[in-house]
Amino acid sequence: MPYSVSIISGKGGTGKTTVSVSLYRMLTRHRDVHVHLADCDVEEPNDLLFFPEFKTVKGEQVNKLVPVIDKDNCTYCRKCAEYCEFNAIVVIPPAEYASVNNDLCHACGACLEACEFNAITEHPEPIGTVNFIAGRNGVGITEGRLKIGSTMQTMMIRETKKRITEDHDIIILDAPPGTSCPVVETVAGTDFVIIVAEPTPFGLHDMMRIVELLEEIGIPFGVVINKAGMGDRKIYGYIGQKKIKTISEIPYDRNFAAAIARGRPEEGISIEIEEQLEKIAEDVLGRYNLSKG
Repeated sequence: MPYSVSIISGKGGTGKTTVSVSLYRMLTRHRDVHVHLADCDVEEPNDLLFFPEFKTVKGEQVNKLVPVIDKDNCTYCRKCAEYCEFNAIVVIPPAEYASVNNDLCHACGACLEACEFNAITEHPEPIGTVNFIAGRNGVGITEGRLKIGSTMQTMMIRETKKRITEDHDIIILDAPPGTSCPVVETVAGTDFVIIVAEPTPFGLHDMMRIVELLEEIGIPFGVVINKAGMGDRKIYGYIGQKKIKTISEIPYDRNFAAAIARGRPEEGISIEIEEQLEKIAEDVLGRYNLSKG
């Protein structure tokens, strides 16, 4: 069973993807450890931008099964609408009207169970694609890419995770920002979570929300302070109060930020930043080795 680490942040722009791809690069230097990166920010995946040398091996379409109502068999009893938790079905008996809103439908199958007259069948509708990208030394990337206009972000993340094979030692999951259902779906079942936070009032606020979420779920976590030296010291007071492990502090560096914007972080990395990134890799490797007993 692979050891899995989710990288999350309370908001966009904190440096979550920077930490994810940097950790991946650091760990791939250890040839005895098979590492895989999964981009679960399915609405706007961008991990692959940092690896232009990698090639897509194949793409696999992901479908959800949406109900279709056969009006010849429908009695307009409204049981399907009553069973639907997401208000995706509208049935108006006097008008003999029955319709499914595919955007609201979560493909749970409840309406199919509710119908006693064989008036509902399920048909596949594409929600996105999972891409498999070949990398160096036998390692690679799995990328979930949601279809534009689809609302099935959480389902797409779930299906992306399902397609990650288990012939890896460590899996890094780059989560979407925030604390909503897609983040919960990403971290579900992972062994450890790294919170990427910045030392600003907004950074502290969003980190507090994430900590509350992870404490409720019960997944162990630590924090990486990115852009250290900016903002104020309030986030350090909170970390000390909650006794949260600080894995690394990556200093703010204009050259590094510019290199990241170009998609080539290795071109602007300083010795100090590399040392801090290596700390993250060492922490993950240590946890992986402990998990093997």
